[in-house]
Amino acid sequence: MSGKQIELVVLSEAELDKAVEALLHFAEGRTKIALIGDLGAGKTALVKSFCRRLKVTDNVTSPTFALVNEYVFLDENDREQPIHHLDLYRLKSLDEALGIGIEDYLYDENYCFIEWPEIISDLLPDDMVFVEIASQPDESRRFLFSNDKKC
Repeated sequence: MSGKQIELVVLSEAELDKAVEALLHFAEGRTKIALIGDLGAGKTALVKSFCRRLKVTDNVTSPTFALVNEYVFLDENDREQPIHHLDLYRLKSLDEALGIGIEDYLYDENYCFIEWPEIISDLLPDDMVFVEIASQPDESRRFLFSNDKKC
C-alpha cells in the first residue's frame, strides 16, 4: 500500500460530501484516519460530513477540551457502532496520550479520526489513512489522502 495517494480540491464546505466519498473509497475499509492540517483547515468539518454520511444523529463538535468525542451510527445490520474523534492538540507528551487509553482507540475495529496525530506518530498502526488538509488562497481546501506516514 505504500505510496498510494489521491488529491482532491473542495471549493466549499457544502462540497465536503465529495471528499468523504473519496475518503471512503481510498480507505478501502480501513478505519483509522489521521487528520493533518493547520488550525481552521477543516479537520472537524470533514469529520462532521463523514458522520452525516453515516447518518449520525449526535452533535458532532471538536473534541479540543474533552480530547475524545464518541458518536454512534447504525451499521448495515442496524447495530450501533461508535466513531471516535480525538483531538490531541493539547497533549504535551506520549505519556499523556497513553494515559487517555490511546491504544484502545488505535487498535479496535471502529472508525477513529485523530486530529493532531504527531504526538503519537510512533504508535500509529501501519494501516492508517493520512488526510492532509490545506487551505488555499481562494478559500478552497486541498485534500491529500495517503498511505504514507506523514507525521
